[in-house]
Amino acid sequence: MAPISIRTVLISESVDPRCRAILEENGIRVTEKQSMNKDELLAEIRNYDGLVVRSATKVTADVIHAADNLKIIGRAGTGVDNVDVDAATKKGIIVMNTPSGNTISAAELTCTLLMSLSRHVPQAAMSMKQGNWDRKKFMGAELYGKVLGIVGLGRIGKEVASRMQSFGMRTIGYDPITPTEVSASWGVEQMSLEQLWPLCDYITVHTPLMPSTVGLLNDETFAKCKRGVKVVNCARGGIIDETALLRALQTGQCGGAGLDVFVEEPPKDRSLVEHPNVISCPHLGASTKEAQARCGEDIALQIVDMVNGKKLVGAVNAQVLASAFSPESHQLIKLGEAVGAVLKSCTSTEKPFSHVQITTQGDCMKSSTGYMTNSVLVGLLNRKSGCCPNLINVLSLAKDSGITVNQGHCGSDDATSGVCKVEIMSNGCSHKATGSVQGGAPVLLELGGSMFRQPVSLTGNLLFFKASANPQLLSSVAASLASEGVEIESFSAPADRTGDLWYCVGVSSLLRDLGALKSLVKEVAQVTI
Repeated sequence: MAPISIRTVLISESVDPRCRAILEENGIRVTEKQSMNKDELLAEIRNYDGLVVRSATKVTADVIHAADNLKIIGRAGTGVDNVDVDAATKKGIIVMNTPSGNTISAAELTCTLLMSLSRHVPQAAMSMKQGNWDRKKFMGAELYGKVLGIVGLGRIGKEVASRMQSFGMRTIGYDPITPTEVSASWGVEQMSLEQLWPLCDYITVHTPLMPSTVGLLNDETFAKCKRGVKVVNCARGGIIDETALLRALQTGQCGGAGLDVFVEEPPKDRSLVEHPNVISCPHLGASTKEAQARCGEDIALQIVDMVNGKKLVGAVNAQVLASAFSPESHQLIKLGEAVGAVLKSCTSTEKPFSHVQITTQGDCMKSSTGYMTNSVLVGLLNRKSGCCPNLINVLSLAKDSGITVNQGHCGSDDATSGVCKVEIMSNGCSHKATGSVQGGAPVLLELGGSMFRQPVSLTGNLLFFKASANPQLLSSVAASLASEGVEIESFSAPADRTGDLWYCVGVSSLLRDLGALKSLVKEVAQVTI
């Protein structure tokens, strides 16, 4: 993938000084402005290519629409629910987080809350400060032999499991993505949520906040749990239904809760915070010196690596591009965009196309299907009025335009390896093109059923015309071009000699008016690549 130019970055929250230092060491100008309100951020963001935030800055759709130059939003942490990812994607802005920066800190806080719930440590400490000595009041329970249910077996869930196993806890869990054999290798037995709820003495949640996880623990699920179950949430407020949790605490169905996160932060409703069986923290999961240093450094290094075209890590809305950061991918992306542009220019109908099929062929193209699809669509949509497609937003733009996109890959022998075939449907008609990379440069092999004798170099000003073969065709076209002051620089003829076929002429400049050629050929189009 071609490097993305990031010259200026705004840091809107307190991050480790290493973040600014790394960015500036790599020629990026950095401005730090903390505690801006929405209006201040709307006015400021217009001036920057990049924005670095933690969790307090709300990067809403309004902020994104105001960001004329913004190319990346970097979240120095894991969750990105303070960023409107959909709005950023539609505008072609990469949203990046630091996947592992706060893993250890969040896992350790989870374990701290589990231990504190079992032994009432915060309540006992507060009682001591009040001059009391209430040994019986704070009778606890051992963790040894108890069952810990871990909902969400990603990086943090895995670290929690390994630590709590050292206390002799049995760890069970649920995750719709992590394979059961993988979690089994960490000592976690996976099962369905319906199986998990009634087995647990303790439950901890480590999922993103999304429609499927909102209220994951609610009145219905609490009723399926053991009476007195204790729960911990160091992930995102709302995964545990707060009103249902309060009811469960009041009835004793829930024996205690450790909460680091809330739906509203800080919470105006203090019912949970003030409940005697709740241990609450002000969102401290990533609040360690080590985590903040790691997250600040990680986000800066990830931005620098992306700018230098080395790799893409932590992009939550552009995962398909992670494999596009190699020398080979640069030319393949150029190929996709060029083939898309050629097909767009040579589609005679004025009606928009409704369906696109992109097929990569050959082992060397197996890992490129995703970004090749995006690059072809960029070429196809690039000349659409009011449309500014790039590799990040083009799938969303295609969907909004009602275009059905299919992609596929097939093997081949050596003779046809490394090929990209594109077919578009428009007004019931099919238009096809095939391209490849040869000699380190993109070339067009076939257009509309016409296989070129010599591949067309996809660079410069290209004039395509469809006509029947005859001895005077090239001289007639050359004369018409010469009368317009346009010189022929290259010529590619089809291998076949029967029927109406496509030809390609490389020209010194585009024609001001294609009408001069329409009396000589059946169809004509031009494009600059």
